[in-house]
Amino acid sequence: MSVNKQIKKVTTNTLLRLKVNGEKISMITAYDFSFAKLFDAAGIDVILVGDSASNVMAGHESTLPITLDQMIYHAASVIRGTERALVVVDLPFGSYQSNSEVALASAIRIMKETGAHALKLEGGEEVVDSIKRIVSAGIPVMGHLGLTPQSIHKFGTYVVRAKEEAEANKLRSDALILQEAGCFAVVLEKIPAALAKEVTESLIMPTIGIGAGMHCGGQVLVMHDLLGINTEFRPRFLRTYLNMAEQVTGAVKQYIADVKNNDFPNEGEQY
Repeated sequence: MSVNKQIKKVTTNTLLRLKVNGEKISMITAYDFSFAKLFDAAGIDVILVGDSASNVMAGHESTLPITLDQMIYHAASVIRGTERALVVVDLPFGSYQSNSEVALASAIRIMKETGAHALKLEGGEEVVDSIKRIVSAGIPVMGHLGLTPQSIHKFGTYVVRAKEEAEANKLRSDALILQEAGCFAVVLEKIPAALAKEVTESLIMPTIGIGAGMHCGGQVLVMHDLLGINTEFRPRFLRTYLNMAEQVTGAVKQYIADVKNNDFPNEGEQY
């Protein structure tokens, strides 16, 4: 029987059990109460309150502008709509990179003000002191390696990472460093599938892929991409499960027509 169907509340320990039992982890982003409630009822394992809110909710070109206060607002909204899923919140750019004391203060604010279950931050050896300090305070941390969007100006592009041996070796090393620092899982973004498979098999903690192939311990997608709300983003790794942009536009056009034609409201839709 699926472990997924047996659990009433997903925890960090649940994700390890899923890996041990060979069941993949499902993860999706959410940024508000209503969608979080729908995803939770559908049985999703993990909801990520991603700093991708900067792009899909606020219209910025990168994840860099979103603030800690804004992440707390989105995370608190998601928590209110969630009963079963593990809710992980991104630490935004600037809230953890300077030193571990700042990182811990940011982490504590998110946990206290939102009720979130865990945090995610980008980077490997460079941020290990922050990870250790946060974990030592009893706060679960998910890592993130490969394409790290908060470093977009360093990379200069969103192309596949770790194709060259030097970068692949650093990713291998960083994955082990994150595990030793106490991370309970790691996101692998946009790296070669063969490397993701190797890293997944080398770790005790589960990996969650996005553009990293089928061998990761789980998968994550941004809700706006999965649901077809964002029609401009079409990378190879994305599978779109719904065409919400077309359906919503069609519904609103029909509503406009009904109002203009005096068809809405009808006699049965008034008091």
